[in-house]
Formats: sequence, C-alpha cells, structure tokens
Amino acid sequence: MESPYEIDADATVRRAGDHLWRGEVSDRWSIGPYPNGGYVLTIALNAIRQEVPHPDPFSVTAHYLSPPQHAPIDVEVEVIRSGRAHSTAMARMLQDGRERVRVLANYGDHSQSQGPTIVQAEPPPMPPPEELPVSDPTGPSPNGLVIAIRERFEIRPAPGTMGWARGERTGRAEVGGWLRFADGRPMDTHVLPLVADSMPPAIFDATAGGWVPTLELTVHVRARPAPGWLRCWFRTRFLVDGYLEEDGEVWDERGHLVALSRQLARLNPAPA
Repeated sequence: MESPYEIDADATVRRAGDHLWRGEVSDRWSIGPYPNGGYVLTIALNAIRQEVPHPDPFSVTAHYLSPPQHAPIDVEVEVIRSGRAHSTAMARMLQDGRERVRVLANYGDHSQSQGPTIVQAEPPPMPPPEELPVSDPTGPSPNGLVIAIRERFEIRPAPGTMGWARGERTGRAEVGGWLRFADGRPMDTHVLPLVADSMPPAIFDATAGGWVPTLELTVHVRARPAPGWLRCWFRTRFLVDGYLEEDGEVWDERGHLVALSRQLARLNPAPA
C-alpha cells in the first residue's frame, strides 16, 4: 500500500539491480530551479535503509557534487561494515552517468540506546505553536525565488526571527520555530536530516542573499522523535568570502534533543 504522504511518495526508491536503487527527484521540494539538499538526501537514505540491518540513521554526511535535476536518479549503495550495534554504508547518487551526491551513513537502533546521559543545554525558548502565527508559504522570498518546499511544511516562526520576510532584518543570523509536515505525516528518524535543511537560511536575517546551496551537510540523529511538532533553531556565526556554516538543533515536543546538524554552504545571488 502506497503512503498518502508527500515525502514518502517523492523519496521512494525501487530496486534496479544488486545494490542499485532508482528514484525520481520531484520539483515539489525545490528552491528556485534546484531540489533541496535534505530532500535529495532522503532519497539516498531510503535506499541505504533497505541495505542495512539497523533501523535508524545515527550519523549522516552528504557531499553535494553538482545540483541534481528533476529527473530519475540512481542510488548505488555499498555496505562498508555491518556489526552488532552499528552498520556503515555509502551511497552514490547518479544522473546521466554523473555523480551528483555522495553519502556516508552510520545506522543503529535508538530503541536499544542506553548509557550515561548529560545534557548541558535547554530547548530554545519560544511560545507554544498554537500561540504563534503560521508562516505564509506564498509570502515573500529573497530575490523573488519560487520556493516550493515551503508548501510542504507548516512553520510557526519564533518571535524575533525571520524578520527579513517582513522587511525587518534583525542583524542576527538565527532562525527558529516550530515545524511539522503540512500533510500531517508523523516525524521519524529518516526525515530528521530533511528537517535539518528545511528552515530558511539563518543568514537571511543578517544580510541580503538569494540562493544558499549546501556543499556538505552532516546530521547526528540522537533519538526517535515523539509525535507532534519539532522545535528547531539554526544559527550562523561566520560568513567568510561567501562561505558560511549553519548549526542546527532539533527538539521534539517532549523537550528531547532528536538531531544536531552542521552544514557548509555558499551565499550566492538568486539563480536566473
């Protein structure tokens, strides 16, 4: 039975050979003419998860070599090691014989995770989602880019962030808020890397920009999220010669940390 949810339909893969899977890159998760990096990564993870014995991604790193097109894409998976507690696999994403993305992922089972725990941080403070306005997915975007991915999520921006959307840049490269899928799909560990790349870039509240393509994205999945909203916060501290890092935290409604992320990206003018 096919899933009724958009991400499941748009990131599905089918076996095309030994350790070879085929998907289709949809235009519903794009920024301007290019698919969102977290969405493309979800396609790769859907192939990897069928090749390893463990259910949850623990650490995922993607290097974006060239922008994928809205077209069929092949995913070659190599299982590097499969142990009792963890498995490690690599995926190469190819279109027209050209490698577009390379992914390295470590998998385990969060239901079996146990051990010492010290958390020296708190979820970012913000009012509950029902007290915050919904971000308009058809509202203004930097340099007039059409951002299809905004329609896939419901976002309740935290106070004092996303000022650029109101013509009021704060000067702080931070963005936060509550987030969930617009179609009601429950969150799980396999979509947390997508969530980590789904908020507007934090740099937009500090400087004018158009397109912020990801060069490398690493996500550490720390727990299975509880049902409901995710509380997200992303910040950039260094923009140097057009290159920036963005660090992210994703917490669930219980107040549990479920993912940490860091990416390297470049601030570019909007693509024509």
